[in-house]
Amino acid sequence: MVRNMFDAIAPRYDLVNRIMTFRLDTRWRRRAVRDLALPANSTVLDLASGTGDLCIDLRRAQLRPISIDLSFGMLSNDRSNAPRAQADILRLPMPPQSVDGIICGFALRNLVDLDVFFAECARVIRPGGRIALLDVGVPHNPLVRFGNNIYFGKIVPKIGALLSDAAAYRYLPRSIAYLPDRSVLVAQLQRAGFADAIHTQLSGGLTQLMVGTRS
Repeated sequence: MVRNMFDAIAPRYDLVNRIMTFRLDTRWRRRAVRDLALPANSTVLDLASGTGDLCIDLRRAQLRPISIDLSFGMLSNDRSNAPRAQADILRLPMPPQSVDGIICGFALRNLVDLDVFFAECARVIRPGGRIALLDVGVPHNPLVRFGNNIYFGKIVPKIGALLSDAAAYRYLPRSIAYLPDRSVLVAQLQRAGFADAIHTQLSGGLTQLMVGTRS
């Protein structure tokens, strides 16, 4: 279902993202790449890479991205020119300890088993490598949270219906409910082998970023 949904929205995915986030998504991605904190020429998997925005940011940071997504529609609209593969990110087509880092933007809430995902990331990252995971968040401030719930619950689906696919943009704002609490996410990452994993709220909690080093 998720693969078919992203295939359907791929052609206008970037446009809708820019409009519904007021271009804040570009700032969040740059922060994730910066906090990945890897040296130049490091090989980084961009998981659930979509149309390749993070791959472009990785290249600008002098890193070597590889784009991996389950959706062929997304990969066919990739503008990054990075090497790419259609694959399930719970079963990566990579040997153990073969990459320097992993980055993933706004996909955790679409995964059935986060423990499996974190373990798979730990498998392919070399010791000392880094991970950066970016996703939607729940703001701490009750007023910000109230406004955010109205905007993403009521307005974003209307924007999505007007510009892309109505059903997809009803699902996407609600999918944050599938994410565990931030303390649970950090604990899962630490158990998987990222002992120094930390959590940061961005833009008042509209977005969350988790980073860690492979032990």
